[in-house]
Amino acid sequence: MHKYAQDRTYVARQQHAYSTTFQHKEMIMTQTRRAFGYLRRLPSKRYQASYIGPDLARHTAPDTFETKLDAEGWLRDERNMISSDEWTPPKSRAAAALAKLPPLLSEYASTWLRSRGLRPRTRTHYRRLLDQLILPELGELHLSEITPIVVRNWHSRLDSSTPTLRAHAYSLLRTIMGTAVSEQLISINPCVLRGAGSSEKVHKSKPATLEELAIIIDRMPDRLQLAVVVAAWCGLRYGEIFELRRGDVDLAEGVIRVRRAVTRVAGEKPIIGPPKSEAGVRDVNIPPHLINIFQQHLNDHVTVGARSLLFPASRSGGQHMSPATLYRHFYRAREAAGRPDLRWHDLRHTGATLAAAAGATLPELMARLGHRSMRAAMIYQHAAADRDKIIAEAVSELAGVTSLQDQKRKRAR
Repeated sequence: MHKYAQDRTYVARQQHAYSTTFQHKEMIMTQTRRAFGYLRRLPSKRYQASYIGPDLARHTAPDTFETKLDAEGWLRDERNMISSDEWTPPKSRAAAALAKLPPLLSEYASTWLRSRGLRPRTRTHYRRLLDQLILPELGELHLSEITPIVVRNWHSRLDSSTPTLRAHAYSLLRTIMGTAVSEQLISINPCVLRGAGSSEKVHKSKPATLEELAIIIDRMPDRLQLAVVVAAWCGLRYGEIFELRRGDVDLAEGVIRVRRAVTRVAGEKPIIGPPKSEAGVRDVNIPPHLINIFQQHLNDHVTVGARSLLFPASRSGGQHMSPATLYRHFYRAREAAGRPDLRWHDLRHTGATLAAAAGATLPELMARLGHRSMRAAMIYQHAAADRDKIIAEAVSELAGVTSLQDQKRKRAR
């Protein structure tokens, strides 16, 4: 081929390669110079905007834009700030805006939890709810970013097979966000789902009958029979029963003075503190038919001294009994009574049913059981102590031949 023809072919090829490369670059990135600022289209098809500021440095928008019109709008706003002498670098403005944001939920919730005077088990329960159900999804959001829609979507993803935990998690979040409102960190509480903080009881409590109760008491070891009696006939909570000491039982007056309760948190030693609520601090009259049973238990199973536990872990009387020890015996006893569904806490319901059958009114029941609620708290104070004694005597009349004393007499024959 003639040298001139070869040169023309070479030039054509070079021009084609340059054109292809240029077109390819145009597809990847297009930069447009404007009267003010620059626009650049990125490979992602989004637009990046920048300009030279009064400080002669280039400033780029903190975010890219979906449309060219949005990018131009940002440049226009920046130019207006420069013209009105209100301009500061975009990065400085972004940092200042971030500093004004309320804290992350993870930070605020931890501070909230530390500042609350909660019982150990309640604190542990709240911490578990936060760590397992709330913070994994919402923890890295600022409080102002948690909107009703965010809350609704989070709640819809919680496991519906555990309705109680789900309701507890929602209630805890609502309470924390309510505190943030009161501290003026956010304007409204985003937890507005109707009914999300409550759930239907999975376990429907069915009180034990007198016959079933008699069998359960009979099948328990002698040193634990009175614990069942106190739970069922006097309505004390588990923690109240197993913190009872000799000095708390006044047989001359026929009352149990509930002043403390023991709680257990996994991995920790038993913790002694006040009862579950203010209403839990109370004097509970002992049904008269049980007085001799209390006396016999004190003689046979409780060491001398006002501080001696009624139901210790061992004969020494110094350590609290573990729940596992109690439940091992209780589960066998309830099976013998044909009530494998009966929980220890259900014995309190048995006591409430017996008291109600004896004629106790709602405020009297609240006082005897140590319940507290907004409605019950107002009427609790009107429940007279002498009326509780009458209730205890009426409960004894219901006992009939099913009392523990009568049972022991039968076995002795």
